[in-house]
Amino acid sequence: MSNISKLEFVALDILGKSYMSWVLDAEIHLDAMGLADTIKDKNQASNQDRAKAMIFLRHHLHEGLKMEYLTIKDPVILWNNLKDRYDHLKMVVLPQARYDRTHLRLQDFKSIHEYNSAMFRIISQLKLCGDNITDHDMLEKTFTTFHASNILLQQQYREMEFKKYSELISHLLIAENIMGY
Repeated sequence: MSNISKLEFVALDILGKSYMSWVLDAEIHLDAMGLADTIKDKNQASNQDRAKAMIFLRHHLHEGLKMEYLTIKDPVILWNNLKDRYDHLKMVVLPQARYDRTHLRLQDFKSIHEYNSAMFRIISQLKLCGDNITDHDMLEKTFTTFHASNILLQQQYREMEFKKYSELISHLLIAENIMGY
C-alpha cells in the first residue's frame, strides 16, 4: 500500500452495481495482503491488521458509501453491512444471466471470438451467483446452438469428444480462420 491514492480495482459504487465483482476483488487483495481473516466472523485478527483492512476497504468505496459507514471501525462489520445491503443483487443478476445463457446461440454472433466472450461473461455472472457451470455444460450449450444447416458439423465436433470447452473453441477458431470468416 505504498501508493494509497491508487485503486487496485474499481471502487464499489453507491448503487452496488459492481458489488459481486468488487467482493471477489476485495477478497483476493485482502488474501494477498495477509488480511483475509479480518472480514470473517469471530476472527482473531490483530487491531493493526483490522486497521489495515479498514483502510484498504474504505479506499475502495464510493465517497457516499464512506460517509454512510463512517463510524464503523471493524472490517467484518463493514463487510457484513455491505453484504446485507447488496447481496440481494444476486437475485437480480442470476435470472438475467440464466435468461442470457438460455438464449445464447452461436449463430447469433459474427465470430467465434464474440460468441466465446459472451459465453464467458454469462458464465462468470452465473458462477458469481453460485451456479456451478462445467465445461460439459458449456460444450453442450455450444453444440446445441449450431445452426440447423450445420448439423453434420455439430456431429463431427461431438465425435471428437472434447473434454474442455476451450478445446472446442480452439477448433472452431481455427476452422473460422481457414474458411476466411
